Amino acid sequence: METRPLTGRTALITGSTSGIGLGMAQALASAGANIVLNGLGDIQEIQTLARKMSDEHDVEVLYDSANMLNPEEISTMVKTAEEKFGVVDILVNNAGIQYVSPVEDFPGDRWQAIININLVSNFHTIKAALPAMKKQNWGRIINLASAHGLVASPYKSAYVAAKHGVLGLTKTVALEIAEQQITCNAICPGYVRTPLVEGQIEEQMKAHNMSREQVINDIFLVAQPTKRFVEVEELGQVALFLCSPAACSINGISLPVEGGWTAK
Repeated sequence: METRPLTGRTALITGSTSGIGLGMAQALASAGANIVLNGLGDIQEIQTLARKMSDEHDVEVLYDSANMLNPEEISTMVKTAEEKFGVVDILVNNAGIQYVSPVEDFPGDRWQAIININLVSNFHTIKAALPAMKKQNWGRIINLASAHGLVASPYKSAYVAAKHGVLGLTKTVALEIAEQQITCNAICPGYVRTPLVEGQIEEQMKAHNMSREQVINDIFLVAQPTKRFVEVEELGQVALFLCSPAACSINGISLPVEGGWTAK
């Protein structure tokens, strides 16, 4: 039987009870990694999800409800994972929220929440997980940024600022750990087909009296040259590659996965 490449490793993925984070967790579990899920949702449904993932991939799957706004809960989550598995070998910072508004009308509390969850939480998870990675002289840190970490769009000032910050944090961490067989990279997706986006499509159809195809092409994918959504499975495979031996010299990059959005 062929050994799966991440057998014996443990991956912690924030914001992984749905969407991109769940796709990342599924991909890493399929390669043999034990998984620590984190995120929002009905606890019974999440526990069912964890059991299904564990059974399907023959790995251990834990769930931690740590609030990404709370540094103490983040630190405790990493410590709990280390007590169970010894080390968080792979850290995927995926948790994020969005709010759209002109700058002059942007609520201050919304701005701060977006900065704290999309950027500051990454600092706290990395800070907590790095010591054990350094001790074993191996680790992979993957930050989910966005095409909006590379370019801007109107009315998304907090999100764009946070994602630009994620890229700066990624580069800094990459330089600090470059000699210890630890890498830190960022993935910058465009629009991804997730349950959240599907719901937004329905809302836009009603709000603008447009067809589904019109909303997708004229609102969501207008900046995405391929005119197709990125699939969560694609991002899972990108994460797997960044964890592979072939990517050991890839460090500090911002990898666009957005159909050519930022090539324009």
